[in-house]
Amino acid sequence: MCERYAVPDQELAERELAPEHRWWKFSASFNVAPCRYVPAVRLHEGRSEAVMMRWGLIPGWAEGDASIAQWLRLSSDGLEGSALFHGPWLNGQRCILPFAGFYTWRLTPAGYRQPYFVRIKDRPVFGVAALWDRSEDEDGDVIEGCAIFTVPASGSLASIQTATREIPAIIGAEDYEAWLRGTPVEARALLRTSSAALTSHAVSPRINSLACDDESLARAVG
Repeated sequence: MCERYAVPDQELAERELAPEHRWWKFSASFNVAPCRYVPAVRLHEGRSEAVMMRWGLIPGWAEGDASIAQWLRLSSDGLEGSALFHGPWLNGQRCILPFAGFYTWRLTPAGYRQPYFVRIKDRPVFGVAALWDRSEDEDGDVIEGCAIFTVPASGSLASIQTATREIPAIIGAEDYEAWLRGTPVEARALLRTSSAALTSHAVSPRINSLACDDESLARAVG
């Protein structure tokens, strides 16, 4: 599961994802929580564009009301059977979110939730697969939100006892174009457990507070 994640600085994200049009503006953040606006790259009229989207997909039919329906994560296993996301998926409303890493929690024998920071070894930024949709409220305000795809954890991460044992779906740099421009069948094939060299370490419980957002949150603790 992914409850929080870290965003790299804008320059690193642009170097990694190389969007053709850049409308976003952000700085590095080490405690990104749901409902925040986050950087994303998607297609618009055949060109890749970098925009800010709300982390939390509100379907068009919800008329901008997150209390009616909102999704932060979408399991890849249930994609084909979901009528809720049939339209956005077939319409190619896929995007890529730049990550520096993400947090997960292990339940200890004492019942304490120990946070861990997960990243790709020797890579300061990587792309995560997401789906987006646009919803308009009764006042005409438009909300564009996204939900992160998740896949089963493997290796050492599978032993970290999260609620679903799933992690964000990492897209390899060589597959960015296929994820954004490919057919639904081609894109679906990319939603698989990553072979990237993921590494994790325990971090301070300060990550549990939204008042904290500094680089030390991602540092290992003894």
